[in-house]
Amino acid sequence: MKNELIPQSSEHEREYASNGYIMSLVAVMAGLPIPIVNLIASLIFFLANRKATYFVRWHSTQALLSQLSVVGFNSAAFWWTISIFFLHEKDVNNDYLAYVIAVVVLNLLELIGTIIAAVRVRKGIHYRIFIIAEFTDMFVKAPSEQTN
Repeated sequence: MKNELIPQSSEHEREYASNGYIMSLVAVMAGLPIPIVNLIASLIFFLANRKATYFVRWHSTQALLSQLSVVGFNSAAFWWTISIFFLHEKDVNNDYLAYVIAVVVLNLLELIGTIIAAVRVRKGIHYRIFIIAEFTDMFVKAPSEQTN
């Protein structure tokens, strides 16, 4: 993860950019059992800030892509759990337990990464999440790369 201090970002920009990560944390608390809630919260924040400064747009996009990276895993675990405990279509087996443990670990890593990103961005550090930052760069062009 490459971190760069962005001195030209204002306190207001850093706060907004940090809020992009915090939105998903708040959504976790509000809708823990439903995996799509985090994604919707990040999407709403992204849409509300798509015309903001480059720093805010970049970090709200990275936060959204971060949520997209786990929503498929979470959805599969959610529906598998529903089919076992409520629909009684399947039994708990080793495959299910291994998958749920892997999803819990993935979500803990994503949660820790989100907290780190929110704190560093709030300090004005342009925090880049491994792999996701490359996709963010493709979607959000720096002001010098934009053509008018």
